[in-house]
Amino acid sequence: MSTIYNFSAGPAMMPKDVLLQAQEEFQNWNKLGCSIMEISHRSEEFIQVAIEAEKDLRDLLNIPDDFKVLFCQGGARGQFSAVPMNLLHHVKKTDYINSGYWSNCAFIESKKYCIPNTILIKKKHNEKIFLLPMSQWEINKDSAYIHYCPNETIDGLSIYEEPLFEKKVIIADFSSCILSRVINIRNYDLIYAGAQKNIGPSGITIIIIRKNMIRFLSKISPSILDYKIISEHQSMFNTPPTFAWYLSGLVFKWLKKKGGLKNIEKLNKKKSDLLYKKIDDSDFYINNINNMNRSMMNVIFYLKNPKLNQIFLEEATKSGLNYLKGHRIVGGMRASIYNAMPLEGVQALIKFMSYFENRYG
Repeated sequence: MSTIYNFSAGPAMMPKDVLLQAQEEFQNWNKLGCSIMEISHRSEEFIQVAIEAEKDLRDLLNIPDDFKVLFCQGGARGQFSAVPMNLLHHVKKTDYINSGYWSNCAFIESKKYCIPNTILIKKKHNEKIFLLPMSQWEINKDSAYIHYCPNETIDGLSIYEEPLFEKKVIIADFSSCILSRVINIRNYDLIYAGAQKNIGPSGITIIIIRKNMIRFLSKISPSILDYKIISEHQSMFNTPPTFAWYLSGLVFKWLKKKGGLKNIEKLNKKKSDLLYKKIDDSDFYINNINNMNRSMMNVIFYLKNPKLNQIFLEEATKSGLNYLKGHRIVGGMRASIYNAMPLEGVQALIKFMSYFENRYG
């Protein structure tokens, strides 16, 4: 079988080493004679899996002791509701930074629970799309928190600045860029991230939250979304998705073996730089995003002749380059090159793009 490279935006490609280990252990995990999917989440064996997963995640992100790590369900969309339900007391005004599709989704959902102010930072100049720097965000003085999304998977846009707003609670949806680069956890009060990009399979959502923010029992949050209840029960108020938790833990160990986030960030930058250079050096392919805001994780591009889109996709798939179709909202192509995508996969895509341009350009 020829090598297949999976450019899906999520659920996304997982490290081959992790999948092979899971395959080997599938029917006889930890010499128990059964699968990890078949044992109790309250067993000593699984509790150890959970403890190690949290420790490895803390090591990777250098998470301070005054932050709590929660393993939750419901995806990032669940957190669109959980954040305002858990964090708002009397102050109902909030700031939602609108940088693309997903940050706008969070804003729309929040309107059920608060009075959000949407701050549009996506602009266009000389045919290039860019995002306003944080110094130009028009933040309300009396807002309870600022919510933003550092990476927009559909739009191919990223914010690489880290927030330094005085006396402001910072909430960030890191779903598509968690563990892709080094960040300073202390610049945030709450980070949430769906697993299915850089963490593991869908089903787990990571929350990293300052402990002093888990201080009351919400009267309106469903128990499954209540941070205090989840924290008090060590993320096991209800039966968690144990297989997804186990696989996420294997990914954390894989990242540590790769040298941690400093090394993975260098590799991610190398991969994206190569792909963007191929696009920029060609008149056949187009990316209209300002260099400062180009996503390392989700590289979107368009063919100058859109009539060739379907042919490109069909021939790419035949060449082992899968799931390159752009989101229906923006069209074009999208190459999602998360941590698990090897450099060879990006090089194979670039080689195919050159071949396709020579044939149809």
